[in-house]
Amino acid sequence: MLPSGAVSLTQIEYFVAVAEAGQLTRAAARLHVSQPPLTRQIKSLEEELGTPLFRRTRLGMVLLPAGDTFLTHARRVLLELAEAKRAIRTSAPRGRSGCGDDSSE
Repeated sequence: MLPSGAVSLTQIEYFVAVAEAGQLTRAAARLHVSQPPLTRQIKSLEEELGTPLFRRTRLGMVLLPAGDTFLTHARRVLLELAEAKRAIRTSAPRGRSGCGDDSSE
């Protein structure tokens, strides 16, 4: 469970998808989720950040200045996570997690 006010990775992924798609329906399809949970996550993210990130129009979702700023950082977070996963896969010995390994004693 996340501490109160924490932003989850899911919220970041959903936010980027909506920002890039420009519509909740397209973003939901891209993420393979239904629209109501996506909408709830975006609203929750905006509440946690204390500001609206999108202007909702009948044609879709338009980033507000705060959303544009957050998008830059959100993409960086997702890129850093992908790079960390890649680094771990290339550096970790195959078949060993290193957890609970007492062979050095």
